[in-house]
Amino acid sequence: MAEISFPLPDLGEGLIEATVLEWLVAEGDQIERNTPLVEVETSKSSVELPSPQAGKVVKTFGEPGETINVGEPLIIFEVPDDTAGIVGTVPREEAPQRRVKLSLSLDED
Repeated sequence: MAEISFPLPDLGEGLIEATVLEWLVAEGDQIERNTPLVEVETSKSSVELPSPQAGKVVKTFGEPGETINVGEPLIIFEVPDDTAGIVGTVPREEAPQRRVKLSLSLDED
């Protein structure tokens, strides 16, 4: 098993920190990708952050009311070794499929 840290992401518009409002998961929980992890508040709004991957919650950082800077660890997951480097799926380069086949009729009466 491997441990992966999920840092507080850049929530945009020059924000450099967020305050933890409420943890929606607990240490020891087994969660799936996109499970809501934590509700944080910035100077602009409050937002729920989803999990970037499936795994077991090993450690959470920041109690409700505490401020965490962007890039600092927010949560640590335990994941199988073979998925340690995988956060999402890699897009494949494929030619677009045609949905409609157009044909031109040259019948002239």
